[in-house]
Amino acid sequence: MNIIDQINQTIKDNSIVIFMKGSPEMPQCGFSMQASQALKACNAQFAHVDVLANPEVRQTLPKISNWPTFPQVFINGELIGGCDIVLELHHSGELQKLVSSAT
Repeated sequence: MNIIDQINQTIKDNSIVIFMKGSPEMPQCGFSMQASQALKACNAQFAHVDVLANPEVRQTLPKISNWPTFPQVFINGELIGGCDIVLELHHSGELQKLVSSAT
């Protein structure tokens, strides 16, 4: 399976997934930390992919998603956005609705 297929399979197999630097328990950048904390605050059950440990994912995902930075949050197969958008959605209550609708 090539890297594009692996990324697409990860997005398909997980109703919520964050591609981030580090892990939710040990984030390696402030933006990744904030986005994962927003998901946790919504009691989201989510998968994560550490793009620092997976340089091929780090290089390829922005080409697939048309989003240049990390973190990248996907819910139900759709790119929700990065840190700023996730935080805006969290503060408005929309992130909780998206998390609740995750299948």
